Amino acid sequence: MIREREVTPLPGLPVVLVLIAATGLTIWGAVDAAQDDAPLLLVTYLLLAVLSVFLMAGLFVVNPNEGKVLQFFGDYVGTVKQPGLRWANPLYSKKSVSQRVRNFESGRLKVNDNEGNPIEIAAVVVWRVVDTAEAVFEVDDYNNYVKVQTESALRNLATSYPYDAHDDHTMSLRGTTMAVADHLKREIQDRMNRAGVEVMEARISHLAYAPEIAHAMLQRQQAGAIIAARQRIVEGAVGMVEMALEMLNKRDIVTLDNERKAAMVSNLLVVLCGDKSTQPIINTGTIYQ
Repeated sequence: MIREREVTPLPGLPVVLVLIAATGLTIWGAVDAAQDDAPLLLVTYLLLAVLSVFLMAGLFVVNPNEGKVLQFFGDYVGTVKQPGLRWANPLYSKKSVSQRVRNFESGRLKVNDNEGNPIEIAAVVVWRVVDTAEAVFEVDDYNNYVKVQTESALRNLATSYPYDAHDDHTMSLRGTTMAVADHLKREIQDRMNRAGVEVMEARISHLAYAPEIAHAMLQRQQAGAIIAARQRIVEGAVGMVEMALEMLNKRDIVTLDNERKAAMVSNLLVVLCGDKSTQPIINTGTIYQ
Protein backbone atom coordinates (compact mmCIF):
# COMPACT_ATOMS: atom_id res chain seq x y z
CA MET A 1 0.00 0.00 0.00
CA ILE A 2 1.14 3.51 -0.79
CA ARG A 3 1.24 5.63 2.35
CA GLU A 4 1.07 9.39 2.41
CA ARG A 5 4.29 11.31 2.95
CA GLU A 6 4.23 15.05 3.31
CA VAL A 7 6.71 17.20 1.40
CA THR A 8 7.50 20.89 1.76
CA PRO A 9 8.04 22.68 -1.55
CA LEU A 10 9.52 26.12 -2.04
CA PRO A 11 7.37 29.10 -1.01
CA GLY A 12 5.72 30.55 -4.08
CA LEU A 13 6.00 34.31 -3.52
CA PRO A 14 9.82 34.56 -3.52
CA VAL A 15 9.97 32.27 -6.56
CA VAL A 16 7.46 34.48 -8.39
CA LEU A 17 9.53 37.60 -7.70
CA VAL A 18 12.74 35.89 -8.84
CA LEU A 19 11.15 34.54 -12.02
CA ILE A 20 9.56 37.90 -12.90
CA ALA A 21 12.90 39.64 -12.40
CA ALA A 22 14.70 36.97 -14.45
CA THR A 23 12.16 37.20 -17.25
CA GLY A 24 12.47 40.98 -17.34
CA LEU A 25 16.24 40.86 -17.43
CA THR A 26 16.33 38.25 -20.20
CA ILE A 27 13.90 40.25 -22.33
CA TRP A 28 15.94 43.40 -21.78
CA GLY A 29 19.10 41.45 -22.67
CA ALA A 30 17.45 40.06 -25.83
CA VAL A 31 16.46 43.55 -26.95
CA ASP A 32 19.97 44.83 -26.27
CA ALA A 33 21.51 41.87 -28.14
CA ALA A 34 19.24 42.52 -31.11
CA GLN A 35 20.37 46.15 -31.20
CA ASP A 36 24.05 45.08 -31.02
CA ASP A 37 23.48 42.56 -33.82
CA ALA A 38 24.64 39.57 -31.67
CA PRO A 39 22.50 36.61 -32.83
CA LEU A 40 24.09 34.01 -30.51
CA LEU A 41 23.55 36.20 -27.47
CA LEU A 42 20.01 36.96 -28.64
CA VAL A 43 19.17 33.24 -28.88
CA THR A 44 20.64 32.67 -25.44
CA TYR A 45 18.52 35.40 -23.88
CA LEU A 46 15.39 34.12 -25.63
CA LEU A 47 16.01 30.62 -24.36
CA LEU A 48 16.45 31.96 -20.83
CA ALA A 49 13.19 33.89 -21.16
CA VAL A 50 11.37 30.76 -22.30
CA LEU A 51 12.91 28.84 -19.38
CA SER A 52 11.71 31.49 -16.91
CA VAL A 53 8.18 31.30 -18.28
CA PHE A 54 8.31 27.49 -18.15
CA LEU A 55 9.40 27.55 -14.51
CA MET A 56 6.34 29.63 -13.66
CA ALA A 57 4.24 26.57 -14.52
CA GLY A 58 5.50 25.07 -11.25
CA LEU A 59 3.48 27.55 -9.20
CA PHE A 60 0.34 26.20 -7.54
CA VAL A 61 -2.02 27.14 -4.72
CA VAL A 62 -2.89 24.90 -1.77
CA ASN A 63 -6.17 25.77 -0.06
CA PRO A 64 -6.87 25.13 3.64
CA ASN A 65 -7.90 21.52 4.34
CA GLU A 66 -6.62 20.45 0.96
CA GLY A 67 -3.74 18.28 -0.19
CA LYS A 68 -1.86 18.38 -3.48
CA VAL A 69 -0.65 14.96 -4.56
CA LEU A 70 2.57 15.32 -6.61
CA GLN A 71 3.59 12.76 -9.23
CA PHE A 72 6.60 12.65 -11.50
CA PHE A 73 5.83 10.58 -14.60
CA GLY A 74 3.68 8.18 -12.55
CA ASP A 75 5.91 8.03 -9.47
CA TYR A 76 4.45 9.33 -6.22
CA VAL A 77 6.60 12.21 -4.95
CA GLY A 78 4.61 13.37 -1.93
CA THR A 79 1.69 15.43 -0.71
CA VAL A 80 1.74 19.16 -0.02
CA LYS A 81 -0.60 20.25 2.79
CA GLN A 82 0.76 23.66 3.77
CA PRO A 83 -1.74 26.23 2.49
CA GLY A 84 -0.60 29.11 0.35
CA LEU A 85 1.27 29.74 -2.90
CA ARG A 86 3.89 27.03 -3.49
CA TRP A 87 6.37 26.07 -6.20
CA ALA A 88 7.49 22.62 -7.28
CA ASN A 89 9.03 21.04 -10.36
CA PRO A 90 6.90 22.09 -13.39
CA LEU A 91 7.06 18.49 -14.61
CA TYR A 92 5.18 17.29 -11.53
CA SER A 93 1.50 16.55 -11.99
CA LYS A 94 -0.59 17.99 -9.18
CA LYS A 95 -3.91 16.46 -8.09
CA SER A 96 -6.08 18.23 -5.54
CA VAL A 97 -7.67 16.13 -2.79
CA SER A 98 -10.09 17.84 -0.41
CA GLN A 99 -9.73 16.94 3.26
CA ARG A 100 -12.83 18.80 4.37
CA VAL A 101 -15.57 17.05 6.32
CA ARG A 102 -18.30 15.78 4.00
CA ASN A 103 -21.80 14.33 4.35
CA PHE A 104 -23.16 11.46 2.33
CA GLU A 105 -26.78 10.32 2.52
CA SER A 106 -27.54 6.98 0.97
CA GLY A 107 -30.67 6.28 -0.99
CA ARG A 108 -33.54 4.38 0.57
CA LEU A 109 -32.60 0.72 0.31
CA LYS A 110 -35.18 -2.05 0.40
CA VAL A 111 -33.79 -5.03 2.30
CA ASN A 112 -34.96 -7.82 4.62
CA ASP A 113 -34.28 -7.54 8.33
CA ASN A 114 -33.09 -10.38 10.56
CA GLU A 115 -36.61 -11.84 10.69
CA GLY A 116 -37.12 -11.64 6.93
CA ASN A 117 -39.45 -8.62 6.97
CA PRO A 118 -38.92 -6.22 4.04
CA ILE A 119 -37.93 -2.77 5.29
CA GLU A 120 -36.72 0.53 3.90
CA ILE A 121 -33.52 1.93 5.39
CA ALA A 122 -31.17 4.86 4.68
CA ALA A 123 -28.14 6.31 6.47
CA VAL A 124 -26.12 9.52 6.77
CA VAL A 125 -22.32 9.21 6.92
CA VAL A 126 -19.94 12.01 7.93
CA TRP A 127 -16.45 11.37 6.55
CA ARG A 128 -13.21 12.96 5.39
CA VAL A 129 -9.98 11.95 3.66
CA VAL A 130 -7.06 11.50 6.08
CA ASP A 131 -4.55 9.81 3.72
CA THR A 132 -4.43 11.46 0.30
CA ALA A 133 -2.07 8.86 -1.20
CA GLU A 134 -4.40 5.96 -0.37
CA ALA A 135 -7.42 7.92 -1.59
CA VAL A 136 -5.78 8.57 -4.98
CA PHE A 137 -3.80 5.38 -5.62
CA GLU A 138 -5.54 2.56 -3.73
CA VAL A 139 -9.06 3.06 -5.15
CA ASP A 140 -10.24 4.21 -8.54
CA ASP A 141 -12.65 6.89 -7.29
CA TYR A 142 -12.82 7.38 -3.54
CA ASN A 143 -16.10 9.33 -3.70
CA ASN A 144 -17.84 6.48 -5.48
CA TYR A 145 -16.06 3.99 -3.22
CA VAL A 146 -17.56 5.67 -0.13
CA LYS A 147 -21.02 5.55 -1.68
CA VAL A 148 -20.91 1.89 -2.73
CA GLN A 149 -19.30 0.59 0.47
CA THR A 150 -21.69 2.57 2.68
CA GLU A 151 -24.71 1.04 0.98
CA SER A 152 -23.12 -2.42 1.20
CA ALA A 153 -22.46 -2.00 4.93
CA LEU A 154 -25.99 -0.68 5.46
CA ARG A 155 -27.49 -3.74 3.77
CA ASN A 156 -25.39 -6.04 5.92
CA LEU A 157 -26.41 -4.13 9.06
CA ALA A 158 -30.13 -4.39 8.23
CA THR A 159 -29.91 -8.17 7.96
CA SER A 160 -28.16 -8.42 11.35
CA TYR A 161 -31.00 -6.99 13.47
CA PRO A 162 -34.78 -7.26 13.56
CA TYR A 163 -36.77 -4.12 12.86
CA ASP A 164 -38.37 -4.21 16.29
CA ALA A 165 -37.74 -6.36 19.37
CA HIS A 166 -40.43 -8.14 21.39
CA ASP A 167 -38.46 -7.91 24.64
CA ASP A 168 -36.02 -5.55 26.32
CA HIS A 169 -33.00 -7.82 25.91
CA THR A 170 -32.94 -8.09 22.11
CA MET A 171 -31.20 -5.40 20.05
CA SER A 172 -33.26 -3.99 17.19
CA LEU A 173 -32.96 -1.32 14.52
CA ARG A 174 -35.72 0.79 16.05
CA GLY A 175 -35.11 0.15 19.74
CA THR A 176 -31.31 0.39 20.15
CA THR A 177 -30.42 3.24 17.81
CA MET A 178 -27.13 4.21 19.49
CA ALA A 179 -25.74 0.67 19.46
CA VAL A 180 -26.85 0.18 15.87
CA ALA A 181 -25.22 3.49 14.85
CA ASP A 182 -21.93 2.43 16.47
CA HIS A 183 -22.08 -0.90 14.66
CA LEU A 184 -22.74 0.85 11.36
CA LYS A 185 -19.83 3.24 11.90
CA ARG A 186 -17.41 0.38 12.67
CA GLU A 187 -18.53 -1.64 9.68
CA ILE A 188 -18.17 1.27 7.27
CA GLN A 189 -14.77 2.23 8.74
CA ASP A 190 -13.47 -1.31 8.23
CA ARG A 191 -14.29 -0.96 4.54
CA MET A 192 -12.82 2.56 4.27
CA ASN A 193 -9.40 1.91 5.79
CA ARG A 194 -7.95 0.96 2.41
CA ALA A 195 -9.17 4.21 0.83
CA GLY A 196 -7.61 6.55 3.42
CA VAL A 197 -11.03 7.69 4.62
CA GLU A 198 -12.05 8.33 8.24
CA VAL A 199 -15.71 7.82 9.18
CA MET A 200 -16.55 10.41 11.82
CA GLU A 201 -20.22 9.57 12.29
CA ALA A 202 -22.80 7.20 10.84
CA ARG A 203 -26.47 7.02 11.74
CA ILE A 204 -29.74 5.76 10.29
CA SER A 205 -31.75 8.59 8.73
CA HIS A 206 -34.77 6.60 7.54
CA LEU A 207 -36.29 3.38 8.82
CA ALA A 208 -39.72 2.00 7.93
CA TYR A 209 -41.46 -1.17 6.91
CA ALA A 210 -41.88 -1.70 3.18
CA PRO A 211 -45.24 -0.40 1.89
CA GLU A 212 -46.61 -3.90 1.14
CA ILE A 213 -46.43 -4.97 4.81
CA ALA A 214 -46.61 -1.60 6.55
CA HIS A 215 -50.34 -1.89 7.33
CA ALA A 216 -50.05 -5.42 8.72
CA MET A 217 -47.04 -4.47 10.87
CA LEU A 218 -48.89 -1.40 12.15
CA GLN A 219 -51.75 -3.63 13.28
CA ARG A 220 -49.21 -5.92 14.94
CA GLN A 221 -47.66 -3.01 16.81
CA GLN A 222 -51.09 -1.76 17.86
CA ALA A 223 -52.01 -5.23 19.11
CA GLY A 224 -48.80 -5.38 21.11
CA ALA A 225 -49.49 -1.96 22.60
CA ILE A 226 -53.04 -2.97 23.54
CA ILE A 227 -51.81 -6.16 25.21
CA ALA A 228 -49.16 -4.25 27.15
CA ALA A 229 -51.76 -1.67 28.25
CA ARG A 230 -54.17 -4.42 29.31
CA GLN A 231 -51.48 -6.07 31.38
CA ARG A 232 -50.82 -2.80 33.17
CA ILE A 233 -54.55 -2.24 33.75
CA VAL A 234 -55.07 -5.74 35.16
CA GLU A 235 -52.08 -5.36 37.49
CA GLY A 236 -53.48 -2.08 38.79
CA ALA A 237 -57.01 -3.46 39.14
CA VAL A 238 -55.85 -6.49 41.13
CA GLY A 239 -53.91 -4.19 43.44
CA MET A 240 -56.97 -1.97 43.98
CA VAL A 241 -59.23 -4.97 44.71
CA GLU A 242 -56.71 -6.33 47.18
CA MET A 243 -56.48 -2.95 48.88
CA ALA A 244 -60.30 -2.64 49.05
CA LEU A 245 -60.72 -6.06 50.65
CA GLU A 246 -57.91 -5.37 53.12
CA MET A 247 -59.43 -2.03 54.18
CA LEU A 248 -62.92 -3.54 54.59
CA ASN A 249 -61.51 -6.30 56.74
CA LYS A 250 -59.28 -3.94 58.78
CA ARG A 251 -62.05 -1.45 59.58
CA ASP A 252 -64.58 -4.21 60.19
CA ILE A 253 -67.15 -2.43 58.05
CA VAL A 254 -68.73 -5.61 56.70
CA THR A 255 -67.97 -9.31 56.96
CA LEU A 256 -68.02 -11.20 53.68
CA ASP A 257 -67.79 -14.92 53.10
CA ASN A 258 -65.76 -16.38 50.26
CA GLU A 259 -68.68 -16.38 47.85
CA ARG A 260 -69.47 -12.69 48.46
CA LYS A 261 -65.75 -11.82 48.19
CA ALA A 262 -65.59 -13.61 44.85
CA ALA A 263 -68.64 -11.67 43.61
CA MET A 264 -67.15 -8.39 44.84
CA VAL A 265 -63.81 -9.15 43.15
CA SER A 266 -65.60 -10.00 39.91
CA ASN A 267 -67.64 -6.79 39.98
CA LEU A 268 -64.63 -4.59 40.77
CA LEU A 269 -62.56 -6.17 37.99
CA VAL A 270 -65.36 -5.61 35.51
CA VAL A 271 -65.59 -1.95 36.53
CA LEU A 272 -61.83 -1.35 36.54
CA CYS A 273 -60.88 -3.36 33.44
CA GLY A 274 -63.84 -2.68 31.18
CA ASP A 275 -63.52 -0.57 28.03
CA LYS A 276 -66.86 1.16 28.60
CA SER A 277 -68.33 2.75 31.68
CA THR A 278 -70.53 0.37 33.70
CA GLN A 279 -74.14 1.01 34.71
CA PRO A 280 -74.71 0.75 38.49
CA ILE A 281 -77.51 -1.50 39.79
CA ILE A 282 -78.93 -0.73 43.24
CA ASN A 283 -79.80 -3.79 45.29
CA THR A 284 -82.85 -3.04 47.44
CA GLY A 285 -82.79 -6.40 49.14
CA THR A 286 -80.17 -7.99 51.33
CA ILE A 287 -76.67 -8.75 50.27
CA TYR A 288 -77.67 -12.36 49.66
CA GLN A 289 -80.75 -11.60 47.55
